[in-house]
Amino acid sequence: MTEPDWIAVDWGTSNQRAWLMDGTGRVIDRRASDRGMNTLARADFEGALLDLVGDALPAMRETPVIVCGMAGSQQGWAEAPYRKAPCAPPGLAEATRAPTTDPRITVRILPGIRQDRPADVMRGEETQIKGFLAAHPSFDGVICLPGTHTKWVQISAGEVVSFRTFMSGELYALIAGQSVLRHTLADGWDDKAFDAAVSEAISNPAMTAATLFSLRAEALLHELPGASARARLSGTLIGLELGGARPYWLGQPIMLAGEGGLATAYAAALKAQGAEVTPLAVEDLTLAGLAAAHAELKGGTS
Repeated sequence: MTEPDWIAVDWGTSNQRAWLMDGTGRVIDRRASDRGMNTLARADFEGALLDLVGDALPAMRETPVIVCGMAGSQQGWAEAPYRKAPCAPPGLAEATRAPTTDPRITVRILPGIRQDRPADVMRGEETQIKGFLAAHPSFDGVICLPGTHTKWVQISAGEVVSFRTFMSGELYALIAGQSVLRHTLADGWDDKAFDAAVSEAISNPAMTAATLFSLRAEALLHELPGASARARLSGTLIGLELGGARPYWLGQPIMLAGEGGLATAYAAALKAQGAEVTPLAVEDLTLAGLAAAHAELKGGTS
């Protein structure tokens, strides 16, 4: 295998992903593990990285490793302090050098972004935004990044102007896994049920708690299919989110950085409200953002 010129790493809470890169920006190899930040003590990060990519490291030179995500948190490898919004997505000049003992690597961790009022933080998403802006520097609009904690980000003049985080994904997981509704939901999907639930939540959010319990009652009394209940739960929570995030998406072009069923659900909900949605591939954005940071290293930023 060709030796990597540098290595890009996205270190999340529950997993890590690495891309071995050549000098032209081509991906030589992709690697992943389940050794996320939550599984590691601070002293274990270097070993976890070497377990993932150590066999590919050249023996006679240092290989730069550019990292985004939770490795830079207070509980991570080395804290990379947040930059304050409004700001451009952080680059290598703001990165933190992580302590290492292996002479074959130098590790730099990109910081996240904080917002004081209303209080909010992001760590990892800013690198995806950096990747998007590398290709679209004049973009003025909103990027939505669906996930466990979905981000809505206002972009203007190359900067993150403001953002809000909605923990709709975590609420879904808690309700689906630990509430009485866990007995009601099943695999599968129902588009019509989802669309109706989105609309109802946007128009009548005060009834959400009752709406959710009605899923249980309808299953008991009227044999509501589990797939329909699942779609309605998702639609209710996403509808609530769209109602709260209306200032971000109403009348704005929306870049939707997501993948799989969750991104599909957000796109359907937004389009039903008349929003213009453009899908974006998360891996491509992450890698583009890390590559932009690496380009700063090649340009002399340390």
